[in-house]
Amino acid sequence: MNVKSIDLMNKMRLFVMAEAFRTSLGSTIAENMTPDAFLSMLLNSEWDYRYTQMVNRLTKQAGFRYNAYMEDIDYDTPRNLNRNQLERLATLEFVRAGQDVFITGPTGTRKSTLAEAFAHRACENGMRTYYASAPKLMNKLKGAKAKGTYDADMKKIEKSALLV
Repeated sequence: MNVKSIDLMNKMRLFVMAEAFRTSLGSTIAENMTPDAFLSMLLNSEWDYRYTQMVNRLTKQAGFRYNAYMEDIDYDTPRNLNRNQLERLATLEFVRAGQDVFITGPTGTRKSTLAEAFAHRACENGMRTYYASAPKLMNKLKGAKAKGTYDADMKKIEKSALLV
């Protein structure tokens, strides 16, 4: 019966769930859990794997330059950052509402890092993100026009929920 269950999980492409089930057969994990807790453990293992894969894929596709995250923002450095405002922006409601956010300030105040932190948060929320500096974007579009892939490249950019 257990081999049939594992085969079914694999046929349904629930590979991580099948592996967690296989692991539980060789230990006392299942014996110490209620059936619903055991099922929850199997489902969570599959979900965690798929979520991690999605975030990794979106992050790779975005083409980030830094590894910036909202949790790493330094509010102690005097840069006139409003923590409350940044935390509201981190909910990404502006993206869902189709609004623009402009981050301005003097050179060296980590504006790009802040923008990338928002973009990473968008990837964590399952949103496609496109990250490029203005010169890099213009060069890419010029090259695409010359190669005849301009429309395809523009569609890729347009599919993004967030353009940084």
